[in-house]
This record gives sequence, C-alpha cells and structure tokens, in this order.
Amino acid sequence: MMHVFVLVLLLGDPGRVASQDMYFYSIERCNYFASQLAKRYGNYSYSYAIPNEHKATAYCKPVQLQKNAAKDITIYD
Repeated sequence: MMHVFVLVLLLGDPGRVASQDMYFYSIERCNYFASQLAKRYGNYSYSYAIPNEHKATAYCKPVQLQKNAAKDITIYD
C-alpha cells in the first residue's frame, strides 16, 4: 500500500464533484494545483457577485492505494 494525495475539484453551489482523478506524491504540489484551480478572474468587485454555478473549491485529500492499483493510474511528482 502507498499513500498519495488526490485533488478534488468541486464546482457550483452546492459543490458537485467535477474531478477526482489527479494523484500527487507531494501535498505541496497538490495544494499548488488546487489553489490554481480555485482562482477566478473577471470584472467582479466582490466575491458575492460570482454566480453560484461558477464558484469553485479545490482541496487535496490523502488516500491509500494498493500497489497493483497504482500502476494503472498516473501519479504526478
């Protein structure tokens, strides 16, 4: 068994899981991509002006993989 981190991306309010298939060896790398995915750009003066369907949340969750399952997925450095 091995421990890795899976990046979870939620879109909308309430959050719908949009992605849960990116695995990382390092929590620092996973958190970097989570922070980039949750950024929003536009002409919004305040966060409450963002429509609910455009809201995003991303976080990293530790998971345990079987060694034989790890060969079937990509795990990023």
